[in-house]
Amino acid sequence: MSTAHSEMSHGATEDLVVAVEQVLRHVRQSATAGGLGIAASALLGRLSREGPLRLTELAHAEGISQPNATQLVTRMERAGLVRRTADRSDGRGVLVTVTETGLDVFARRRAERARALGELMAELSEPERRATELALSALARVIRERQQPERG
Repeated sequence: MSTAHSEMSHGATEDLVVAVEQVLRHVRQSATAGGLGIAASALLGRLSREGPLRLTELAHAEGISQPNATQLVTRMERAGLVRRTADRSDGRGVLVTVTETGLDVFARRRAERARALGELMAELSEPERRATELALSALARVIRERQQPERG
């Protein structure tokens, strides 16, 4: 356990978890473009940020089973949000790619979430707003660093 974590009381950590869950729920619920559920929205976001991925990679990255990923991609394909294409590096493989329609829905959903977060931030005092921006930026940095591949 890290020193920083051990310095926080269990109660403080629990309070932060509840606060993060409340903020995430509020921001997620504000995004209605495309009428997507949480799993479809997450998958669309990943494809928009990372580009085409194999179905197996998508399932693993999203923490869902391959059959569930296949069903989700099929529904999203019918809605015109994604398409499947042959993987040129492996003729047996299939890549899932976001479509222009999918990119548009992703951009509208992100704008809705940004607006919702902005409205919350506007209700904070200036010191609270600065502290929140600093804390969220620091947490995002730690997450990015954890996701970096190990360098030998």
